[in-house]
Parts: sequence; structure tokens; C-alpha cells
Amino acid sequence: MKNDNSDSRESAVHYMSSLIDVAHEPFLILDADLKVVSANPTFYKNFQVSKEETEGKFLFDLGNGQWNIVELRKLLKDILPEKKIVLDYEVEHTFESIGEKTMLLNAKQVDTVQLIILAIDDITYRKELDDRVEELQVANRNMVGRELKMIELKKEIERLKKK
Repeated sequence: MKNDNSDSRESAVHYMSSLIDVAHEPFLILDADLKVVSANPTFYKNFQVSKEETEGKFLFDLGNGQWNIVELRKLLKDILPEKKIVLDYEVEHTFESIGEKTMLLNAKQVDTVQLIILAIDDITYRKELDDRVEELQVANRNMVGRELKMIELKKEIERLKKK
């Protein structure tokens, strides 16, 4: 026979899973030992893994240890237990199968059922665009600066010709 805590936890997992299944970003539900209780279809698709390779596995062992990321470990073992919720924690990592990723991690510790919900926002493309925009802005400032200098020099030449 199940106890109330077990029923509460199963209900919570079912409820959370129902919500994250329709989310556009990858989600994981972890237990207190950081084993994957559930993941959404977006997680499986984006990280090219299966349910069998993921559920019941220790997070840091996923993908042959690819998820053993120093910043992720720090988030889940040091920061989250203290704060209970962490938003926009940036992590960069290179995965064997999908390459370099920049992710914003959002995590919430649900103490009543001893679960952690982890949302993973892949901002790799956005970050690349931001970097490119910054490069273009720097180039633009340099060109505008040169153009203004040229105008200034032309005025100086005209002034000197008149003398």
C-alpha cells in the first residue's frame, strides 16, 4: 500500500509532466538524488536522446557523461538548495552529437514532493545573432567615425585652399 507522500509525489509528477509535455523548451523533472523522473518530448528531440536512455538515470551520467557539466552541477548542488529557485543561469557546453550550446537554465526545487523542475532554454542561435549584431555595430561606429573624419579633413583642405 502506498503512503500519502508517495501519492502526492506521483500526482505532482503526473501534473508537472502534463504541463511540460506541451512546452516549447526542453524540461526535466529530477528527484532529490538528481535522477531523471521525466522529460518532455522537446528535451528528447533537441538533445537527440530517447526516453529509455534518460528516465531513471542520474542527470550527470546522461549521454555517456555529457551532462556532467561543472556549471550545472554547481547550480543543482550548491545554488538551488539555498535559493529554491534559479532563473536565467547561463551555461555553455559542447555536446558530442549536437555541438556547442549556450543554455539558460531555470530551476525550481519543490520541497514538498522532493522534486526539481529544470527548464532549458537553448539561446545558442540568439547569442550568435547578438554577437554578430555587436560586431556590426562596432564596424558601423568605425565607418561612421572614419566618414566624419573624412568630412572634417575635406573642410580643412577647403579652408587651407582658400588661404
